[in-house]
Amino acid sequence: MLAEPLAFQARLLPNGLGFMPMAMIVVPDYVVEALGGKAVKRVIATLNGHTLRRGLMPMNTGERYIMVSKALRRELNLRDDGEVLVTLRPDPEPDLVDMPEELIEGLAEWPEAAASWQRLTPGRQRNLAFHINAGKQAETRARRVVQILHQLASGGNPFRPPAEPL
Repeated sequence: MLAEPLAFQARLLPNGLGFMPMAMIVVPDYVVEALGGKAVKRVIATLNGHTLRRGLMPMNTGERYIMVSKALRRELNLRDDGEVLVTLRPDPEPDLVDMPEELIEGLAEWPEAAASWQRLTPGRQRNLAFHINAGKQAETRARRVVQILHQLASGGNPFRPPAEPL
């Protein structure tokens, strides 16, 4: 594992998916190789001093990139086509999921949902946890937790809305 993070300057690029307000940072090949090559899937990234966990996503060209949300660009005061100082190192806990408190409590109370949750990949767990955390109001987060747990407990797909609203 790398002792020191690898630093490079990069330009934020539009991700090409018009429906997602994301930008991407293409990671130079020499950085990917120094991180451990294609085997490294998740990294600890620092963008202009702000540290976060990200996946190294593959491109059709064979290159790798990291995604940067519109909200993060706003928080860091980054222009959509601006330059950013990036440091990367392999994530020592690639399966870590930052769990919202509401979800932890819900899984503890609903064993059927907890069993289904454990069968999800870490990436799917991260997506659901992010969706819950994206709710600005406590009521929104709680409603999302209940919907997701209901889908999990009933054998439904938590990435699709329930057949009947709760």
